[in-house]
Amino acid sequence: MKSINCNGTLIDLSAPKVMGILNITPDSFFDGGKHNNPTAIINQVEKMLNEGATFIDVGAYSSRPGAKHISEEEELNRIIPVIKILASEFSNILISVDTFRSNVAEQSIQQGACMINDISAGEMDANMFSTVAKLQVPYIMMHMQGTPQNMQQNPVYNNVVTDLLYYFSKKIAELQKLGVNDIITDVGFGFGKTIGHNYQLLKHLALFKNLEKPLLVGLSRKGMLYKPLGITAEAALNATTAANTIALLNGANILRVHDVKEAVETIKIVELLNKSNE
Repeated sequence: MKSINCNGTLIDLSAPKVMGILNITPDSFFDGGKHNNPTAIINQVEKMLNEGATFIDVGAYSSRPGAKHISEEEELNRIIPVIKILASEFSNILISVDTFRSNVAEQSIQQGACMINDISAGEMDANMFSTVAKLQVPYIMMHMQGTPQNMQQNPVYNNVVTDLLYYFSKKIAELQKLGVNDIITDVGFGFGKTIGHNYQLLKHLALFKNLEKPLLVGLSRKGMLYKPLGITAEAALNATTAANTIALLNGANILRVHDVKEAVETIKIVELLNKSNE
């Protein structure tokens, strides 16, 4: 059984769960600037929780390709008030903090978050792993080649699947040595990868189960879905559902999405399919 401990609550990930995205950045690729006041934030989170989200992932640093770099101070000023609001407004809410900065992570956990989601797997802040070990909270580590500012310029791999398996096995060993138990991997669709790389990873996602850690998948409305179809992120919900279905069939444990209701429905359909084999 794959379970993680969030604020003393054991979450069983053998049944897939949904993580709702709350971007409080003005320039995120899909919902930038939408959730920029307390009422809008509370309403959106309430909607996601009612639709079946287990986790809410709060991010204040836009990591879309070519995004503007912001200071730690600005990130803290954006994210801490929101975490305080959510922790006081919703009892038992499981908040994930989307940051690569150990200080932002630590302050967010102190204010009520229970999980760290790091797009850089500790590469952008040397103190992140020791901070996670000290806080003893679940840690999502994502693979990214380069930084958000340059990651899509010319991503190159020997073999994207085996390169990432090796990368994660090293990182997991490093974290376990520090005493971190609840580790979740995310292959980082769209982060320093061509469209071809992304589809190789999606096709071979089941191989990442060999790492024996829960798999988080973030495909929601990404360029790998809408660009080949010649549509926009706004029109990519159907493509997202198709991709999430493939991910679930290949062992994804958490779907990180903008559209919670549709993701929950996708999980239910795949679970019915799996049960029919029993």
